[in-house]
Amino acid sequence: MNTTKAQIQPTLADATATATASTSVMAVLFALSFSHLLNDAIQALIPAIYPLLKKSYALTFTQIGLITLTFQMVGSVLQPVIGAYTDRHPKPYSLVVGMGITLCGLILLALAPSYHVVIMAAGMVGMGSAIFHPESSRMARMASGGRHGFAQSLFQVGGNAGSALGPLLAAWIIVPDGQRYILWFTVLPFFGMLILARVGGWYARKLAAIHANKSKEASHHHIVASRGKIIFYLAVLLTLMFSKFFYLASMTNYYTFYMIQ
Repeated sequence: MNTTKAQIQPTLADATATATASTSVMAVLFALSFSHLLNDAIQALIPAIYPLLKKSYALTFTQIGLITLTFQMVGSVLQPVIGAYTDRHPKPYSLVVGMGITLCGLILLALAPSYHVVIMAAGMVGMGSAIFHPESSRMARMASGGRHGFAQSLFQVGGNAGSALGPLLAAWIIVPDGQRYILWFTVLPFFGMLILARVGGWYARKLAAIHANKSKEASHHHIVASRGKIIFYLAVLLTLMFSKFFYLASMTNYYTFYMIQ
């Protein structure tokens, strides 16, 4: 029944260390969620200013569709390629690079002298998004502490909030004053770069610790399934995602013009 001071101190130290680690992990999750908000808010700007671009460059609906095709294809097709590469070679500061490319894309979009430069700018914003998503999802999972559902949900909340805020910001700032006011939005990726640099430092330390301890956590949590089942599951997910974004792209591209008329 006699508990010595020496026995109590390690327990208190362990509890303090656990609480500190938990706080740090939550800070990382919120930072990733907020960065996701910034990233998706920037993405949502492009469809929101289609009426402005159509008027400025005398675009047809086909040309509007090509902007979306470029933006979405670069942003989606590159994601699995980048994800496959970073699975083998993690890049803690790749998110900063992605935000930097998005920043350059916004500057180019604001100052674009022609339709072809608009296409290029849309591709750069899509590329920044493609770099951001795979590694940020991995970081959110690593910071989850086993609460994968909560971490992914919190991460997605940021993205959905950004998609909702982007068009509103465009309506308040860009549409009334003109395309050059897109430059105001360069603050968003710049701020995101500052946040993600800190998160990248945490990720680098985490990777170093895993390599030092020769951790096998990834293999412990890996669910083994047959090749046929994996292909089937991926096909179902791809079909659902295709159907979702097909009608969403149709609405964001053309429904605005229908409402204007």
